Amino acid sequence: MASYTYTPQNVCAKQLSFDLEDGKLHNVFFMGGCPGNLTAIGKLLEGADAKNAVAILKGNRCGSKPTSCADQLAIAVENALKG
Repeated sequence: MASYTYTPQNVCAKQLSFDLEDGKLHNVFFMGGCPGNLTAIGKLLEGADAKNAVAILKGNRCGSKPTSCADQLAIAVENALKG
């Protein structure tokens, strides 16, 4: 299992981390941000196909911001999948 950390840009969360194993997401965790929503995202994505998660989350926005914590996670996972 490979572990990754990422510093998101332009969102409330200060850092996010996740593990990838056989193309599946595990242990998605956000430091900072909206704890209820971000904890729920982590629970919903446990064992999820990483490519599918990127397709669902990429481009989601938070209010008038050009990005969101979910979008930042998608960017981080996409980069991890590319190597």
